[in-house]
Amino acid sequence: MDTRTLTAHVPVPLADKIDGLAQRLERSKNWIVKQALQDWVLQEEERYRMTLEALDDVDNGRLISHQAITAWADSLSTDQPLPVPADES
Repeated sequence: MDTRTLTAHVPVPLADKIDGLAQRLERSKNWIVKQALQDWVLQEEERYRMTLEALDDVDNGRLISHQAITAWADSLSTDQPLPVPADES
């Protein structure tokens, strides 16, 4: 796999934590940063996918009312929580 070097300035406390993790895990700092960056990119891609899905739901009228969500959330701390609200369309 082709690679490319990226450079970033990070706060000293974060760099110190990376140093500690690398030592504890017996991995290179490069490996630690690469893993962290890969995980973050995957998380951001999933967040974007879910945002587009949610916007599509709104555009197509697949909604749950604020009242239904509030009632459900309020019920979670009771002995008889309500089922998760469903699309009202």
